[in-house]
Amino acid sequence: MNQGRTSQSRTHQDRTERSRTERSRPTGEHPAIAVVGAYGHTAAFVIAEIRRRGWTPLLVGRDSDKLRAAARAHPQARVRVASVADPASLDRALSGATAVINCAGPFADTAPPVVDAALRAGIHYLDVAAEQAVALETFDRYADPARDAGVVVVPSMAFYGGLGDLLATAAMGDWPAADDITIAIALDSWRPTRGTRETVRRNAGRHLVFTDNTLTPPNGPPGIGSWRFPSPLGVQETTELSTADQVTVSRHLRVPEIRVHMNRTPLRDLGDPTTPPPTPADADGRSAQTFMVDVVVRRAGERRRATASGRDIYAVTAPLVVEATARILDGRLLRPAGTAAPGDLFDAPDFLRSLAPAHLAFTEDAG
Repeated sequence: MNQGRTSQSRTHQDRTERSRTERSRPTGEHPAIAVVGAYGHTAAFVIAEIRRRGWTPLLVGRDSDKLRAAARAHPQARVRVASVADPASLDRALSGATAVINCAGPFADTAPPVVDAALRAGIHYLDVAAEQAVALETFDRYADPARDAGVVVVPSMAFYGGLGDLLATAAMGDWPAADDITIAIALDSWRPTRGTRETVRRNAGRHLVFTDNTLTPPNGPPGIGSWRFPSPLGVQETTELSTADQVTVSRHLRVPEIRVHMNRTPLRDLGDPTTPPPTPADADGRSAQTFMVDVVVRRAGERRRATASGRDIYAVTAPLVVEATARILDGRLLRPAGTAAPGDLFDAPDFLRSLAPAHLAFTEDAG
């Protein structure tokens, strides 16, 4: 599964020029971006970020009333009623779009038909899926069709999957390989959305770990331990976790072990059925939740670190996926069309720095 990684700067210019010629169509000054599942919690942040860039959002979903309600908050948006069970309706919904961002879970149900529709339309596809199985299927099933169509397909371009992969790639730097990568996640709380709860329910018992160069079912219960996060968090008790990060990172970084850990407080919140959903705490609709993602890459006794921190794991997904869309549309890519993990597709340090300080804080430590 690992494909190795060359230096991000070595062939950047050549690859960028090649990607410009292979994109499916010119973007124009005000591209239209389709958002599937447009009345969901995360989608609201994505639509707002699309509008902030001066683009036109196409709101796609099966419930016309909910779509119209979402459109009232975004006067320039256009409503497109469609169902993943009706390919013709998806084709109509994506007409005129330059790219589609899939925010509709469960992604096991929505990703294949929306990717198929994107390929028929000849447009780029990104999603915010946290499901390992969905990311795996998207990488494996659509590698050749996406390349042949001249479009980019990026699964899990979100807090889970995308952010950890970008941080791991930034920490890896010019190392061609490493001994192991640890992604440590700390949340001060977790108020899950209905979609998150459904994802957890649907994926129970399907989790994978990455060990000995292989994605495999875990051999026993999740490991318990601790992690020393940068200040102000310090040492936190943690539990081993299976996330989309093991999938995205293993697609392109040469490393035999990838571990993900999370502090225990948010996992208790997630496991409690009485925990309420997130509530807005500022003018942008973000909750008060804070996060830190701390990634350490080790090789032969050396280690490198990259860390991001910010607020609201659902809200931060919006600048991640929309910035990725922008870079695809203007050709700032490290490889040509096809399916790709974020760190394989973009200049990871530059990408993360572009989100600071408005959306997150980003630090690197090569010591």
